[in-house]
Amino acid sequence: MARILFISDIHGNHDALHAILEEARYDEVICLGDLVDYGPEPAECIDTVRSIGAATVRGNHDNAVAYKVDCGCSYEYNHLSESTREYTWASIGEEEVAYLKGLPVFVEKEVDGIKIAMAHGSPKSFFDYVYPEALDERIDDLAGGLRCEFLALGHTHRPYIWKQKITVLNPGSVGQPRDGDIRASCIVLDTKSMEASLIRIKYDLEAVCTKVRDKMPYSRELIAILKRGY
Repeated sequence: MARILFISDIHGNHDALHAILEEARYDEVICLGDLVDYGPEPAECIDTVRSIGAATVRGNHDNAVAYKVDCGCSYEYNHLSESTREYTWASIGEEEVAYLKGLPVFVEKEVDGIKIAMAHGSPKSFFDYVYPEALDERIDDLAGGLRCEFLALGHTHRPYIWKQKITVLNPGSVGQPRDGDIRASCIVLDTKSMEASLIRIKYDLEAVCTKVRDKMPYSRELIAILKRGY
């Protein structure tokens, strides 16, 4: 039996990613996308996710960086997404770009006989925001045709575990929490008990803020978001 670590929305925050990988107990990792943009160390995040052999899907920011297209964001932080993308392009190489281009947008995976479907936004689109309060109405449409016990999604930066016909897992954000909790967020699923646990982990926020201040545009605004947790 295994413990599966679900992570998502790392967004160039390697210190937060490292803290989760050091402190969480797990046997394998599933990454639900958005490794890049917003944070100071996108290359390090890509390299770490690759090195641990995480099953990874492509997020909308990964797609924007890889293919030089719009990320599809329409919220108040869109200007930060666009401005930090220039920094991301300057910080990664051709190998990292090729990796992002090659990421699938949807994966179905089986671990210990448990079937898991994984996507960034939803199985239909990595732009899709799926919040728990909408799942009662949306689950048939989102999971129709899927044969799985767990559907793992990211993109919202807000963690939740929703249990009805299937269990929907959203681990929240590793590097850009948007729920008012500044700690890195993840979920661990125990395949023996079939129980999923939401975990928050402290990391060296000041170290990340220093990197942002020293390297990145719009640093004051980026740091304020990290310190607020939204």
